[in-house]
Amino acid sequence: MIVFDSNNKVFYLHTKKTTYAMAILEDKALLHAYWGKRLKHELSPDWINDMEFRPLAPLDFGRFSTDMLPLEYSTFGSADLRVPALEAEYGDGSTYTRLEYVDHETVNGKPALCGLPATYAEEGDKTETLIIHLKDSLRDLHVYLSYSVFEELDAIARSARIVNMGECARINRAFSASVDLIGTENADLIHLDGAWVRERSITRRGIVPGNQSIESRNGCSGAVHNPFIAVCDKEATENRGNVYGMSLVYSGNFSAGAELSPFNSARAYIGINPQNFSFVLESGESFQTPEAVLVYSAEGLGGMSRVYHKLYRTRLCRGKYRDIPRSIVLNSWETTYFSFDENTIVQLARDAKKIGVDTMVLDDGWFSTRTTDKAGLGDWWENPDRLPSGLGWLADEVNKLGLKFGLWFEPEMVNMDSELFRNHPDWALHTPGRATTPTRNQITLDFSRKEVCDYIIDSISSILDRANIEYVKWDMNRYMCEVGSSALPAEKQGEVYHRYILGLYHVLETLTSRYPNVLFESCASGGGRFDPGMLYYMPQVWTSDNSDAVDRLRIQYGTSIVYPYSSMSAHISVCPNHTQGRITPFKMRCNVAMPGQLGFELNIGNCTEEEIEMSRETVKKYRELEGVFHNGDLYRLVSPFETDMSVLQFISEDESRVILCIDSQRGLFNGPDQYIKMMALDPDSQYKCGDKTYYGEYLMNFGVHFCNKREHISEMLIFDKIQ
Repeated sequence: MIVFDSNNKVFYLHTKKTTYAMAILEDKALLHAYWGKRLKHELSPDWINDMEFRPLAPLDFGRFSTDMLPLEYSTFGSADLRVPALEAEYGDGSTYTRLEYVDHETVNGKPALCGLPATYAEEGDKTETLIIHLKDSLRDLHVYLSYSVFEELDAIARSARIVNMGECARINRAFSASVDLIGTENADLIHLDGAWVRERSITRRGIVPGNQSIESRNGCSGAVHNPFIAVCDKEATENRGNVYGMSLVYSGNFSAGAELSPFNSARAYIGINPQNFSFVLESGESFQTPEAVLVYSAEGLGGMSRVYHKLYRTRLCRGKYRDIPRSIVLNSWETTYFSFDENTIVQLARDAKKIGVDTMVLDDGWFSTRTTDKAGLGDWWENPDRLPSGLGWLADEVNKLGLKFGLWFEPEMVNMDSELFRNHPDWALHTPGRATTPTRNQITLDFSRKEVCDYIIDSISSILDRANIEYVKWDMNRYMCEVGSSALPAEKQGEVYHRYILGLYHVLETLTSRYPNVLFESCASGGGRFDPGMLYYMPQVWTSDNSDAVDRLRIQYGTSIVYPYSSMSAHISVCPNHTQGRITPFKMRCNVAMPGQLGFELNIGNCTEEEIEMSRETVKKYRELEGVFHNGDLYRLVSPFETDMSVLQFISEDESRVILCIDSQRGLFNGPDQYIKMMALDPDSQYKCGDKTYYGEYLMNFGVHFCNKREHISEMLIFDKIQ
């Protein structure tokens, strides 16, 4: 619900549990006033007057210092010397932008963002959008700040549209959100970092004076940092305390952080990384920032996560596969790598059928001259030696077994040993006169060019049109360097990174709309592009190339800070693990993979009878429980980052079933007893687990007994509420 107090010039954005408030100062400056628990009453008119003027601080708006005001969308060049949200450069070389309030409007629902993924509202949702118009009168530069309020989901989506009606201007920085949080001298910054095969570890550090930030500069959101931050109370835990989350719906270079001023205010921000970014706006042209999703929780990190999970699951993911059970796949990669032919794939499918797998996915190596990773990328037609009967025949053979057929693509890349590169070397990103540095023997196509995007759309459409392919794994196996486009003039080279992402989104929008019955899965050397922007087009992501069960406890736990388990592809793989080399019990591998989108990365024909039977039972159990895992609420009870265990609790939407997942990384023989206290149960109801029955109050206050006496113990306990 959006309310404007016209007497005091205050905007109130109310969700079910939260309030976000802004105020207009002296009919000019738009200030951030409040973000927290839902307010029952209006703010005191004196809230801004309590800000004491500091000696030597630059004055603006009467007696106030701009360098201390909690500005809602700050600009560079003014008396505000903190990290700005907007930085523009004009024809005379000046960089001072001064935005003042013009007007506002409120609309029902949520407008789409042109060319960009974003959350959305459906008919019947309690969603409104406030659009505030700011203007620099001297430069005739207009900024439209958009705030969409998901009342029932407790989230606010922010973005900015910049319109230049004056002479040519260059936008050098345009963040999606900037919030000045008052009283944050004792706060922490939380973010997700890592690298290939150890994505999204949880880092928590104190916010100290100065600017602390995370960012991506490699052309995609990346494995090193995820486009998300949270500012929280020092004493905030998983289940209590104030947490302010910011998540960016974008798949390219980003920057996010918090700058603590000397006067107890932290400016939290998120948006496109300003490094090597600029965008030229001629008169009449506009620039749209990506969307930032803001979530406040008074119920700790867990409360914030549950809001993001439901919002991203139901109002970011789209299409046929948003609400229905998805495929259980057998992927050929870790089974065959490049050593296969069409008969090998048919036999893998035949064996997979025995355990209940419903989709056979052929990974890398099926096209052009592709027998290693040194050639063929960009040439999207069958390798005649590997697949002499063609993809159509192979898909039909797999379908005859009662399975769907899926296929791997890496459309954004090209090998220099390929027909595409030999015919169109200028279609690759490159810097004139500089050597190109391949990664995995490949370089990046220039998706900022329309003809490149059209070629990829036509090539993939040709494959999907002539074979019954119902699943696509979309991979991306390198970061960008030597970034330049031969199609853009010198003054627009700073636009290449962003235009690449816009081109990628155009390709994905076209293909996913054209083939609504195909389940698309995102991959980027595993989890190198696990972000909300990709989830808009593809409802699940290959979480990591590391499928080791112990490492996956941390990877999936960290990912769940923002993203639901329904978005995490999680496969059971062979041991010793191909990436980690660790040997773990088959039961643990099954249990760790089960909460995600279940799949397999092993040759069923080489499994023991016990492993085959356990796989069959896992598939059956997964189909019974996936609704709880993917649509219910997650409570993280014990962290694998802080202990030798991981304990997760899932509660079904109707609260009738609770699943407790307990996994140990290491154990202590003859160690102490442990009691795992569950959460959010009905204290007066009884819950049945096997042949035992417990009251909810017992499970929450006394707990479930567990003795971590050896490493790699894995238990999955199911509690059904007795009605």
